[in-house]
Amino acid sequence: MAHKNKNMADNYDDYSREELIRELRLRDRRPRFGLVWERKEIEHEKAVNDDFVTLDFDPALSCGEAPYRNLIIEGDNFDALRYLRMTHAGKVKCIYIDPPYNTGNRDFIYNDRFVDKDDAYRHSKWLEFMNRRLLLARELLAEEGVIFVSIDDGEGANLRLLMDSIFGENNFLACIAWEKRYTRSNNAKLFYSLKDWIIVFRTSPAVATMKEARTAKADANFSNPDNDPSGAWMTCSYVNPATKEKRPNLVYPIFSPKEIEIKHPTHAWKYSMTEHERHKAENRLWWGNNNDAMYPRLKLYLSETKGMVPIDLWSYKDSGTTDDGGNEIKDIFGEAVFDNPKPTQLIERILRIATTPGDIVLDFFAGSGTTAHAVMRLNAEDDGNRRFILVSCAEATESEPDKNLCRDVCAERARRVSLGYTNKKGEAVTGMGGGFAYFRTQRHPTETLFNSIQHEAIWTALQLIHAETVSLFEPNALIQRLEYGNTTVLYLPKINDAVLNGMKSLIAKGSILVIYSWQPGLLRQHFEDDRISFLPIPQFLVDRFGNRGIA
Repeated sequence: MAHKNKNMADNYDDYSREELIRELRLRDRRPRFGLVWERKEIEHEKAVNDDFVTLDFDPALSCGEAPYRNLIIEGDNFDALRYLRMTHAGKVKCIYIDPPYNTGNRDFIYNDRFVDKDDAYRHSKWLEFMNRRLLLARELLAEEGVIFVSIDDGEGANLRLLMDSIFGENNFLACIAWEKRYTRSNNAKLFYSLKDWIIVFRTSPAVATMKEARTAKADANFSNPDNDPSGAWMTCSYVNPATKEKRPNLVYPIFSPKEIEIKHPTHAWKYSMTEHERHKAENRLWWGNNNDAMYPRLKLYLSETKGMVPIDLWSYKDSGTTDDGGNEIKDIFGEAVFDNPKPTQLIERILRIATTPGDIVLDFFAGSGTTAHAVMRLNAEDDGNRRFILVSCAEATESEPDKNLCRDVCAERARRVSLGYTNKKGEAVTGMGGGFAYFRTQRHPTETLFNSIQHEAIWTALQLIHAETVSLFEPNALIQRLEYGNTTVLYLPKINDAVLNGMKSLIAKGSILVIYSWQPGLLRQHFEDDRISFLPIPQFLVDRFGNRGIA
């Protein structure tokens, strides 16, 4: 019997025996605890598709010179994330996103329409939207990757449960309370929120420690009352929280500077006897000013302290405010071209905690481009070479069909910060360098891919897969060539005698060759060498792209 399209609102009296059994089996397969939303009842998201995606390069909107290390991608982030899964899976160290908060006040667009407060499926639409994108984002993170997501109270609890299901509860790191403003509103009738949340998850337990730079206030806790030649220090307890019965291997007598034998009546020591002897030899034991403390404490030297463990309460003094973010936009553009941007100081703090100078940073809700600004500023400060990938849609709607947030705000801000600009005071602001390649996503139905995909797009994808940078396609070159390490990557748009002769000279150089071609079988007939790999185009890209997670 065909199953009727029924939902939980139906009267079960109308169900047949077979339909009731099916409903019970479906219910048995549902999670017993966690987040549930009406996936079947909501309107299918138009952005979700199984088309192949390419990136079309726009040189006029790009900044700097090739090879480009940074990317700005205009298009739906669902398409961009699927593309990046093909090129950057497991390579991104840090993701920061500031998604729509789903307030009902024209901040969340679903299927080209704003979702308002009266939409019965408002929360389900938002969860479905976020779920698909976070599942893709997880595949991009490195084993030691971390993701930071800004949110407010409206969807904060739902987002935490959603991320628990995607990244695993054991990978939750923090729910940071960021003080986004410091003055209260006199118009509020109940409570007035001064904070947003930043929910933090890691990819795996490989992220075992996190540190941020020390502050002068924290360093002031160190002193040197005994003129220790190793410098300022502070102390920690020598007594183990565990009892003697639980840690008998850490039970032994120790002696004070006055040669008095010291034993703790109930607890073990924190350190082994071997470590204790080393502490004595290195003058790391502190017995008080008069050497009469009941138990020793261990010296921790400032010179050996590498950063501080981050806390989950971030003051505006250290992380900026939304007003600061707005003032930055006005300083760059001369007017408020974007509402409620995050301050660069906030993103910089995240990057200081989560990245090192060579890492890749991804923001697929790029908005006004604050993340690019933060990456460039931090690189200028520590001479780093962090790379950014920003994704933003145009945000055009029926009422604003010509709007292009990515082109006119996100990329333009990155361009001005990179090259320099004149601020609203008329002062010249020096550029920080960096540059970027500007791309637009392009969908290709699978059945037409072999005829529609362009050589330029193929070469872009191959470069990003192998080198994570992009240079221009050379239309007059018979062979597109990329060298990294001891490997040479070649793309052959076509094969003729001139191409085969060029191949012979490259093979003679003795490097490892990875060759992409529309006719790899023909090439194998001409060249047999263990140093050469022949891979089919576009099938190689299709296989890497896949369509996991579309259903």
